[in-house]
Amino acid sequence: MKSILLFANEDDAFQGRLAAAIHLARQFDAKISCVQVTPYDSFIMGDPFGGVYALPTVVEQVGEVEAEHRSRAEQMLKAANVRWEWLNYEGHPGHVMLERSRLADVAVVSLPGERTRDHQSSVAADLAIHARTPVLATPTAGADFQTSGTAMVAWNGSAESAHALRFASPMLAKAAAVHIVTIAGERLTITAAEAAHYLSQHGVEAKLHHLRAGSDAVAETLIDEAAKLDANYIVAGAYGHSRLRELVLGGVTRKLIQRSPLPLLLAH
Repeated sequence: MKSILLFANEDDAFQGRLAAAIHLARQFDAKISCVQVTPYDSFIMGDPFGGVYALPTVVEQVGEVEAEHRSRAEQMLKAANVRWEWLNYEGHPGHVMLERSRLADVAVVSLPGERTRDHQSSVAADLAIHARTPVLATPTAGADFQTSGTAMVAWNGSAESAHALRFASPMLAKAAAVHIVTIAGERLTITAAEAAHYLSQHGVEAKLHHLRAGSDAVAETLIDEAAKLDANYIVAGAYGHSRLRELVLGGVTRKLIQRSPLPLLLAH
């Protein structure tokens, strides 16, 4: 793991994901690519007649605010003594991050939480469903991401959970303890025992836990179990069902992204 992509826009959650990126950079001697995206709607105006234009004064103000944020962030990166680069783009943040993730080993973003009603438009959800890169999504407040702590793997035997497990294996190798959790009633094409055997080949010993939960409470059961295990983060496959089905019927990924108080390592 040598290339870390960080969503570097200024918001309430920036400090948390910056800390997570710095932690990973130190653990794996990796470089952080900080991606700052200026959304078009931050400086493009419209008029009643359908015209679209950018006011020079607004563009200048947006640029000044972003430059101040970059300066503060770079001071923290210098103090952390890690390697980084700063990249500026204009456009939709989710689309830019998706494009830049193609040659990244992990993308670090933030969980929108329940405060964001339309989480489907969040960067975390966009990357979790479309990227072929693992996504580390950190909460706005709460537990810091630490690879040396306890990790919990949510396992359902799907291709998505297998991808997440493989991508997470370098992090899991540094964990003090790894727990693989399954929910009764799920038909596992690949068992939790097979997942544990895969990890054992990477020098990781995992403990198995089989839980029961109602069909509408899988995400809540996983979050509760993570708390009981004193986990520092959760590894999970993302969007095993179509995104439309998750939007209409709800889904484990959607609820985890909205409600998890812990960092999530997600892969589709």
